[in-house]
Amino acid sequence: MKHYTYPSVLAIAGFDGSGGAGLQADIKTISALGCYATSVLTALPVQNTQGVRNIYPIPYHAVKEQIEAVMDDIMPQAIKIGMVHTSELVDVIAATLQRYPKVPVIFDPVMVATSGHRLIEEATIEALINTLFPIAALITPNLDEAALLAQMEIKTVEDMYLAGTKILKLGCNGLLLKGGHLEGKKITSLYFQNDGKVLSFEFEKFDTTNTHGSGCTLSSAIASYRAQGKSLAEAVLLGQDYVHQAIYNGKDVLVGKGNGPLNHFFNPQKLIKNDLD
Repeated sequence: MKHYTYPSVLAIAGFDGSGGAGLQADIKTISALGCYATSVLTALPVQNTQGVRNIYPIPYHAVKEQIEAVMDDIMPQAIKIGMVHTSELVDVIAATLQRYPKVPVIFDPVMVATSGHRLIEEATIEALINTLFPIAALITPNLDEAALLAQMEIKTVEDMYLAGTKILKLGCNGLLLKGGHLEGKKITSLYFQNDGKVLSFEFEKFDTTNTHGSGCTLSSAIASYRAQGKSLAEAVLLGQDYVHQAIYNGKDVLVGKGNGPLNHFFNPQKLIKNDLD
């Protein structure tokens, strides 16, 4: 009998009971793109589409054990990291993942929610830079998060180029700077490669508030395409296109009373079956 395997993605992130962001968005995205989703819970935010009400921590040793349990059994082809809200948690995740250097890591440095709620402690930023940036193939901050990292205001595409250059100097291997918060009819994103090249992407901006979880979705989509064997540059392009279409197909749907979710399943793919060697 012939056997197969699925391209697997591990999502390490926080919870979202409203279903639009965090692990829920990760699992939906990974599944919609034909990959097998495994997950590790890093925190338990109490939130809905209107904002974050509270955040309850997960014991650090429990996070470590979750990662080890998954990696020992279902080795992923890519890893997505989302909400990591304390420096101790950063250290635990980085130390555990350093044992698996061949698995590409896509890191979405979640610091500010779509609602504008600050999700991260000040001391944690330095820990992210020192320990998680070096092991990540790509980081995907939004403009609010990039402004924190670059320590500057970002109001224009020119500001994005300057901020990206500053963030690269912090030691990350690749950077996708998402320009969705800029004024204008187009969304410009900049992909700073580790060879010094910068690729620019433009997408139409839609009149909608249904963008809750778009950052989580993007990083998971990129990780999913990497798990399928795409190059990082190709995964960056395809991941952005997926998010763009997910926003478009969910822009007129009312879910909750605040910032609604994307339509992750606008064109779901069957689970991809790869031959076992």
